[in-house]
Amino acid sequence: MEDDTRNVFISHIHEDDEGLTRIKDLTQKHGMTLRDSSITSDKPNAASNPDYIKSQILAPHIRWAGVLVVYVSPDTKDSDWVDWEIEQAHKLGKRIVGVWEWEWGSKDCELPEALDRYGDAIVGWHGESIIDTINGDSDGWFNQDGSSRDRRPIPRHSCG
Repeated sequence: MEDDTRNVFISHIHEDDEGLTRIKDLTQKHGMTLRDSSITSDKPNAASNPDYIKSQILAPHIRWAGVLVVYVSPDTKDSDWVDWEIEQAHKLGKRIVGVWEWEWGSKDCELPEALDRYGDAIVGWHGESIIDTINGDSDGWFNQDGSSRDRRPIPRHSCG
């Protein structure tokens, strides 16, 4: 299989940094290399002003990426930063896809509000499905267990 490379920004909460490595490893095993411009604890920024961080750090990184991938874990829905990144990608006309976290089985959680509103697709932890979604070959909305879900209204329940 020929290697395919995509520039992405993976929107996530910092507690989920490990998951970014896992998603990149998974897609690599299925023939896609993800070049990720997101900010992680191993690539922190020294800025403290939220407006500066948004306009001078995050926005250029999101502009550079072809696709915004949202790593969805139980606490992602509570992040104002994740919602802002999704809204920014939407304003820029970027493809926005969600990927359910790898480790908590088939429990689906609430999505970040902006992903629910602006997302193009959401998939479970399956390499080929993630790649198809990033490439725009699939616009499906799926629960983490792979079953189909309605985009709206999304049943609200917490995982745990």
